[in-house]
Amino acid sequence: MRRALLALIVLLITALVPASAQAYANAFFPTQSSGNRGADVQAIQFLLQYAGQAVDADGVFGATTVTAAKAFQTAKGLGVDGIVGPQTWGALAPTIRSGDNNAAVKALQVELNSKRRLSLPVDGVFSTAVHDAVVSFQSHAGIGADGIVGPVTWRNLAWHYDYPDFSNNFCDQDPDGNGTAANWAAAAPIAQIEAAARSFAGTNQGQVPYGDAGFEHGGDIPGHASHDNGMDIDIWPIRTDNAQCTAGRITWESATYDRAATRQLIQAVRAAAPGHVKYIWFNDPTLINEGLTMNWPAHDNHLHVRYCEKVHPNSTYVC
Repeated sequence: MRRALLALIVLLITALVPASAQAYANAFFPTQSSGNRGADVQAIQFLLQYAGQAVDADGVFGATTVTAAKAFQTAKGLGVDGIVGPQTWGALAPTIRSGDNNAAVKALQVELNSKRRLSLPVDGVFSTAVHDAVVSFQSHAGIGADGIVGPVTWRNLAWHYDYPDFSNNFCDQDPDGNGTAANWAAAAPIAQIEAAARSFAGTNQGQVPYGDAGFEHGGDIPGHASHDNGMDIDIWPIRTDNAQCTAGRITWESATYDRAATRQLIQAVRAAAPGHVKYIWFNDPTLINEGLTMNWPAHDNHLHVRYCEKVHPNSTYVC
């Protein structure tokens, strides 16, 4: 009797405790549209291929992807706007499992590589390694860990944040003590800031210092009033000695501040994400007068880039 009562108590406690601290109760399919880049875009392109559409999976949401998305939406009786929001994502993503070999598996592999920092071959083969990676992600996300990729797994994987590549054009800075844990952001902002850094690298003015973005699953970051939703990324201004990655952070009033180079960086950020940069806060009055940045308190020593989408659950991030 006592054992039965104890078992009942344990069962009741288990039912009241969330399945996992990582369970994403608010996970959603992130809307992607013309001007976006990144893993989610490439996954959409592979899913469009799976659906019979002719589109290259280059990770850039260009005119051919818009056309392919419209054709798919027409075929499925969806609203035809070329914007891949939650409904179109849901219609695109099939249930896949071990043994499958198709473009949808390539989409899965792209997402797993980006969101879980893996190096799976993007070959379309749902191998044992892919199955194990899926089970690991499902456990990480606090959802049923069966290795089958259905609607819930697709939604949680698409929502999960991405991590930047620090191998070449970025250096990782930590001005607020949050460490590498605060480098995560949504897939499109990560790809867009990476593209900007690649472009700026061509000017031979040093690497781009990457500050805080977000935690792996969002939430409050010490030292920041925002950065909770994976759509905000901080970068540092450029120095005249190109030593912004080694000599410390400066303000727009510092003697070593390079306005011309910082202007080039801002232009690269905007060019890499047409229609998807909502604000860049940085208090250089010259750049503000040029319409490149906006004033905000405590933004003398860093650029805060806020990205946006055509549709987002939080109106703050709607373009």
